[in-house]
Amino acid sequence: MQQAQARVAVVIPAFNEEETVGDVVRVARGVTPDVVVTSDGSQDRTAEVAREAGARVVELRENVGKGPALKAALEATAAEFVVMLDADLVGLTHEHLERLLRPVLTGELDMAIGVFEGGGFASDWGNKLTPHLSGQRACRRDWLLSVPRLDRERWPELPITDHLRETGARWGYVELGQLRQVLKETKRGFWKGARARTRMYADLLTYWRRKRRGKE
Repeated sequence: MQQAQARVAVVIPAFNEEETVGDVVRVARGVTPDVVVTSDGSQDRTAEVAREAGARVVELRENVGKGPALKAALEATAAEFVVMLDADLVGLTHEHLERLLRPVLTGELDMAIGVFEGGGFASDWGNKLTPHLSGQRACRRDWLLSVPRLDRERWPELPITDHLRETGARWGYVELGQLRQVLKETKRGFWKGARARTRMYADLLTYWRRKRRGKE
């Protein structure tokens, strides 16, 4: 007998996140059996750890960025609704996912965006300073696939938020208590992490220029 398609999927783009991706997948599996991890050219055991935790894994041979990795995960499921999560979360619980999903499933919001609260100073401060860059979101899968440039931007949060504004979608922030991310400086060492963070912000700051050029 063919298994019924899950109504909700959790999609997780991941690059070299073997230390945390397993825990994120296990929590996600408590909400839905449809958990998809895209290993974005990872050079560690990210793909293996995610499979062992119960996820379906899409493996990209090269590191192409979070946007293309996210789209690959979306294309690997047919669920009506999706929760988008970062793979480096610490302290994730079933309640966090329910808080993200609830306003979307009830039709109150088209997208719920999670922001950290009480998980740690660095994560809280960074997330609250730029909440529109949060990687924790819930929405309809078809809406997310309709975001222009989704698979062309290394960091998809700006195009997603941009599309929310352009389409007049209803969106709001949801506090996710006692949740945090592992900082790049912790994962890669201070200097390598700082360089990676600088490259990320530089890429985000040039998004509008790339968007304008794409319309020319």
